[in-house]
Amino acid sequence: MSPTPPARRRRLGLPRRVFSQVLLMQLAIAAGVAVLATGLFLAPLSHQLDDQAMRRALAIARTVAQDPEIARDVQNTAPTADGPVQRAAERIRLATRAEYIVVMDWRGVRWSHTDPRRIGRPVSTDPTEALAGREVMGIDKGTLARSARGKVPLYGADHRIVGAVSVGIAYDSVRARLLHAIPGLLAYAGGALAVGALAAWLISRRVQRQTRDLAFSDIAALLAEREAMLHGIREGVVALDRTGRVRLLNDEARRLLGIGDEAVGRSLDEALGAGRTTDVLAGRVTGTDLLTVRGQRVLVANRMPTGDGGAVATLRDRTELEQLGRELDSTRGLIDALRAQDHEHANRMHTLLGLLELEMYDDAVEFVGEVVGDHRATSEQVTEKIQDPLLAALLVGKATVAAERGVALWVSDRTRLPDRLVDPGGLVTVVGNLVDNALDAVAATPHARVEVELRAEGRTAVLRVCDTGPGVPADQRELIFTEGWSTKRPPAHGKRGIGLSLVRRLAERQGGSVSVDEADGGGARFTVVLPEALAEPGPEPEPAPAAAAEGAAGSAAGKESR
Repeated sequence: MSPTPPARRRRLGLPRRVFSQVLLMQLAIAAGVAVLATGLFLAPLSHQLDDQAMRRALAIARTVAQDPEIARDVQNTAPTADGPVQRAAERIRLATRAEYIVVMDWRGVRWSHTDPRRIGRPVSTDPTEALAGREVMGIDKGTLARSARGKVPLYGADHRIVGAVSVGIAYDSVRARLLHAIPGLLAYAGGALAVGALAAWLISRRVQRQTRDLAFSDIAALLAEREAMLHGIREGVVALDRTGRVRLLNDEARRLLGIGDEAVGRSLDEALGAGRTTDVLAGRVTGTDLLTVRGQRVLVANRMPTGDGGAVATLRDRTELEQLGRELDSTRGLIDALRAQDHEHANRMHTLLGLLELEMYDDAVEFVGEVVGDHRATSEQVTEKIQDPLLAALLVGKATVAAERGVALWVSDRTRLPDRLVDPGGLVTVVGNLVDNALDAVAATPHARVEVELRAEGRTAVLRVCDTGPGVPADQRELIFTEGWSTKRPPAHGKRGIGLSLVRRLAERQGGSVSVDEADGGGARFTVVLPEALAEPGPEPEPAPAAAAEGAAGSAAGKESR
C-alpha cells in the first residue's frame, strides 16, 4: 500500500482557516446539543407516559371498586365466565380500552378476566398489599405480558375488604405512543440544528473578518511574537481601552511608572494619581515627544489612538540623557567661565608684570593681596554661614561662575544652616536649579544680582533665591512648575522645562512646598520650605577637666606671646 500523499492527509485533517474550523466546531456543538436535548427530553417523556398509564390504570381500578354491585356479587355469586362480575368488568374494560380488569376475592381467586378460562383460578401476582387496604401501581409482567397496573382494595357494604380490583394497560401501547412522538421530536431537533448551523455560519463569517482569515497557528504565533516584542523592547508601552482603563503594561512601563499588575483594569487616575503623567497618557495634553516627570525619572511620552477607540502610549526614559545634557550645559558654562577667567588672569598677570617692570613693588604686593583676598573672602563668607560641605562647595562654585558672567552672587546675612541635613543631595539639586535659573534670568541685564538665603527654623529648612531679572508674571507663576514649560530657547541636546518641575517634586516628596512671587526690588523670588529637612541636634560633648585646663593654659600662653 502506497503512503497517503501529503495533500490528501491535509484534506482529511482539520482545515487551516479559522472560518472553516469555527464553522465545523459550532456545527458539531449544535448537533451534539440537539442530540443531547432530544435524549434528555425523551428520557423524562418515557417516565411521564409510564406514570400517566399507571395512574390511569389506578383510576379505572378505583371506578370498578366503587361499584357496590360488584362487591355484593363477589360475596353472593360464584366465579363463572358468564357471571355478573365478569359482565360488569368486561363492559368497563371495553369502555376504557384497558388491557384487562381482574376482580378477585379476599383469597386472590379471579372473578373476572379477559380469558374466561382463568376465572376461578388464583391470580399470578401477589395481591397481599391490595387486600391489606393499600393502593398499588407499577409496571409488571403477568400472564398478559408487560402492562401498567393499578390495584385497589374492594370494600363491602360493611366497609370490610372483600377482595381487590387489578387493572392493566398494555405496556406496548405506551411504547407505541412514545415511538409515535419521536418523529416530531426529531423534526424539532432538526429545525434547531438548522438554526444553529445558520448562526454558526454567521458567527464564522464575523470571526473571519476580525481575524483576517488567519489560521489559529498564525494567530498563536503572532501573539507569541507580540509578547516577546512588548517585553523585549526598552520602551514602556501602555495600552488603554475606549474608557481610559489600562489594558496592557509591558515590563518597561511597569518599571518607569512604578506600578504593577494591579493597575490593569483600572483608570489612569486610579493607577497613577493626578499629575502631568496621567494627563499625557490619557490624551488630555496633546503633542509629540511630551516631557513628563514620574518620581525621579524624566520621561518622553507619545500617544497613538487605536481603531477601537482606545490608545497606545509609549514611554522613553530620558533621565540619564537629561542628566548628561545638564552636565554638558554645566561643562559648557564652566568652559566659558574658564575661558573668561583665563583672559582675566592674563590681564592680571600683565598688570602685575607691568608693576614689576616699573619697580612699583608695593603696588604689586597690594594688587596680589586684593585678588587673593576677594576669593578668600567669598569662600570664608559661604563656609561660615553654611556648614554643610556639599552646599558650601556648590555656592562657592556658583559664585565663581556668576562673577565670570558679570553677575553678583550674594549669600544673605540671614543665612544660617547647620550641618544636620537629612538629604543634602536633594537640597543641592534644589539650590543648583534655582541658582542656574536665576543666573539665566539676570543675564545681560544691568546691575545683575542674585541673592541666596538659607536658614534653619527648628527642623525646617527655608530657601529663598532672589534675582534682579524681569520676574515672573502673576498668571504664569503656577505654569512654570509644569513639566515641559519654559520661556527659554531649548538647548541643543533636547527640551527645557524640567528643572523647576524637579524642584517642586523634590519639595513635595519631603512634604514641603515651592512658590514664586515678586522680589522687593523687582525680579523673581523663589521660596522653598522643607519640613523635617534637618535632623535633631545631638548633645554637645562636655570637655574633660584636664583638657579644659590645658586649653586655658594654652590660651594664656598665647596672650603672653602676643
